[in-house]
Amino acid sequence: QLQLVESGGGLVQAGGSLRLSCAASGSIFSINAMGWYRQAPGKQRELVAAFTNGGNTNYAESVKGRFTISRDNAKNTVYLQMNSLKPEDTAVYYCNAAITISPGAPRRTFNGWGQGTQVTVSS
Repeated sequence: QLQLVESGGGLVQAGGSLRLSCAASGSIFSINAMGWYRQAPGKQRELVAAFTNGGNTNYAESVKGRFTISRDNAKNTVYLQMNSLKPEDTAVYYCNAAITISPGAPRRTFNGWGQGTQVTVSS
């Protein structure tokens, strides 16, 4: 059973920092893409930062220069270092991953979400 487990959310003052972690566990052949999204109350879920299938990184314009995504392939884990946090960064942050479970025929894949972790930035 594949799982994405997030940790690291919390309450922080504006200007502060937090580091989120997302670990994928289960039967994994390869992780094709993995990253972070967020959803604020009353808003749609949006991309924050992600590693793409080609190995590149994408960042939302609003977090460029403040957030950094990184990964530990040996641990199947991605991290999101969030610096200079602003009240508008307040949201539930979700990890998403596209994973190949087995490459044979039939190819088995997983595309799913973690349970979410709350990030609250006070002004």
